[in-house]
Amino acid sequence: MTVLLGTVVAVVLISVLFIIRLFIVVKTGWKHKAGSRGSVAALVVAGSGGHTTEILRLMESLSAAYTPRHYVIADTDRMSEEKICSFESSKQHSDSESQFTIYRIPRSREVHQSWTSSVLSTLTALCYSLPLVFRLRPDMVLCNGPGTCVPLCVAGLLLGILGMKKVLIVYVESICRVETLSLTGKILYFISDYFFVQWSSLRDKYPKSIFLGRIV
Repeated sequence: MTVLLGTVVAVVLISVLFIIRLFIVVKTGWKHKAGSRGSVAALVVAGSGGHTTEILRLMESLSAAYTPRHYVIADTDRMSEEKICSFESSKQHSDSESQFTIYRIPRSREVHQSWTSSVLSTLTALCYSLPLVFRLRPDMVLCNGPGTCVPLCVAGLLLGILGMKKVLIVYVESICRVETLSLTGKILYFISDYFFVQWSSLRDKYPKSIFLGRIV
């Protein structure tokens, strides 16, 4: 009964947020404003393994204007923090003012976790994501597929719905997704501001998506 109730709450919440977002975009529109001195505060969601590798490759192409950088990883991820620190250490050679922080939140869904129990774990992750995003108030949330990014993007969306700050949601589908979107991609396709795919076959199936070739 608890699992069923959690599922209904999650579906209703996502539906309401999606409808409100469509209303705001259609009726008023949004214009993104960068942070002070042209800087863009970025909240970067790193998954584990290949997701972290891909997101860091993407970060290599971003200018020094994307600062501070707030990385978020799952609390059970034991490898990403070291990769992020190594990446930022190398970046500091060319950017003496490099600023980054790393935060941990509960994982939305573990590998092979049942769909019913993942609803509850996602709601738990959302409870951690809301105060974090509301405190950091990033200009952009950048992610590429890990389930951990869903509650963070929802929190960023809510920040805009409440009129506190517009947060751009930028999603880059993993390069390993050739014919179909990941579950995370299927969810964020509807709420992201920019949705990038890396195969033309996906661009043809999802008209909102942006195809620029291989970007990671």
